[in-house]
Amino acid sequence: MSVQVSDVRTALQNNQIVPNFQPIVSLHTGALVGFEVLARWQHPEIGAVLPENFIAIAEAYGLIGDLTDQVSSKAFHCAPDLPAPLFLAVNLSPAQLQDPNVPSHIANLATSASFPMDRVYIEITESALLDDLDSAKAMARRLKDLGCRLALDDFGTGYSSLAHLQALPFDELKIDRSFVSKMTTTRESRKIVAAIVGLGHSLGLITVGEGIETEEQADMLLSLGCELGQGYLYGKPAPAAQIPTMMSTSHISSSVDATVKSWNISSLEALPTQRLAQLEAIYDGAPVGLCFLDCNMRFVSVNARLAAFSGQGVTTYLGKTIQQSNPERFGSFEPYLRRALDGEALSGVEIALPSSGPDQLDSMLLCSFQPAWDEGGEVIGASVAVVDVTEHKRSEEALVERDDHDKHLEALNNQISWTMDAAGDSLQVSTRWVRANPTHKEPTTYLAWLEDVHAEDIGPALRVLRTALVSGVPIDIRYRVKQASGGWRWMRAKGSPSLDKDGAIVRWYGTVEDIDIREQATQNEAELSIGSGIAAHR
Repeated sequence: MSVQVSDVRTALQNNQIVPNFQPIVSLHTGALVGFEVLARWQHPEIGAVLPENFIAIAEAYGLIGDLTDQVSSKAFHCAPDLPAPLFLAVNLSPAQLQDPNVPSHIANLATSASFPMDRVYIEITESALLDDLDSAKAMARRLKDLGCRLALDDFGTGYSSLAHLQALPFDELKIDRSFVSKMTTTRESRKIVAAIVGLGHSLGLITVGEGIETEEQADMLLSLGCELGQGYLYGKPAPAAQIPTMMSTSHISSSVDATVKSWNISSLEALPTQRLAQLEAIYDGAPVGLCFLDCNMRFVSVNARLAAFSGQGVTTYLGKTIQQSNPERFGSFEPYLRRALDGEALSGVEIALPSSGPDQLDSMLLCSFQPAWDEGGEVIGASVAVVDVTEHKRSEEALVERDDHDKHLEALNNQISWTMDAAGDSLQVSTRWVRANPTHKEPTTYLAWLEDVHAEDIGPALRVLRTALVSGVPIDIRYRVKQASGGWRWMRAKGSPSLDKDGAIVRWYGTVEDIDIREQATQNEAELSIGSGIAAHR
């Protein structure tokens, strides 16, 4: 049985058309922020009648005003206990926008139910603006003067005009369910949703995603910066008696005070213009070369530091592929770019670039290649960071060469260098100490080296050392150390202090020298001298 206009009239006369309430939530916190009021009709003979089957009839036969009044009045009377700042969103048809009495009529309905007008949202479809934009503007101003807020419904599905958004004082922009339902599977829908969200934010409007059925859709909308959402994920349209149940469901938080604050926070975090400004500031101020390449290896953005590597301006890169802009270097970067565009993140990649002239040195770049993903998990390009480490590499090579040079010189020198702090608590000795004394542990304090010193030499050595630490006089100690073979070997430690500008000792620098052969020769000479003297007296 098809619905006839007489059936609609009868339904209105018998109060059969009632409001249902669908929750609208903050995507940022999951908190309930309001309900959209939707007309529902339970026909006594044919059962539930879909709104699209009787709304159009009501509009065609001039019954839409009575239908809206009946549904709105019942909704307002059902909601006097609805905690602030939860709002009710009511739909107006195109025909009602031409009726100058509608604003005052809505105000009377809300006032009679003690429902505040500043918590009433009026939803208007794009098609409603086509017939008479001037009348719509006048209507919008009157509604705003009464405290209502305005939402543009089903944006993007009809005759979308930026002039409408600019001309009318909208507060919300609702993204049609046809885009939301496909955004997780269709890249084009994702881009449309992203564009609508960006447009809304640029105009200072709150964006609402309609028809959300999955967590994935909600997460994607949130990642794009959409503030509010509604759909079966949060609850189907339900009678007023189920409002308390909907407010306590697991998907919805009842902390409504935090919700309103979170809109502004989310909006600020998600503003595309701010994100762009942040990226530009990062690009311009980064101490490294940065660029973004699309899947065709075409430059989308480049900072001045990267452009300076080749002595070109930023604009010479934009829109060109890396092969076009740097054909001689393309082969060095290509394998890493392809891996990044396949989804692999690469860091710490060293790329050597041959010099461009006979008098120039080769360059070394340290690079990272990071794939960029869209909301659907598809790679859309690669971000590349480049640091010129040529001088650093040359310094490293020079240090290695100098260290090797020092090792060769040290090998020819029988002295072992050491340093010690002003208190003598920290002693650093050349690695030759371990090589020259394989049975001795490396000394780390000024007392550790005394463990292998001859007992007769410990006392004199300590007296010299302590005097030097206090007075700063140079250190000069002769002592014997125990050998692995069990014998003793003569050593000589010498050191001088390094002073600060006030004359205080900062550090000691010195050497340890093997003087055993010299001491043995001296002793042999002394013994020969004594022997010669005895022989002379005989």
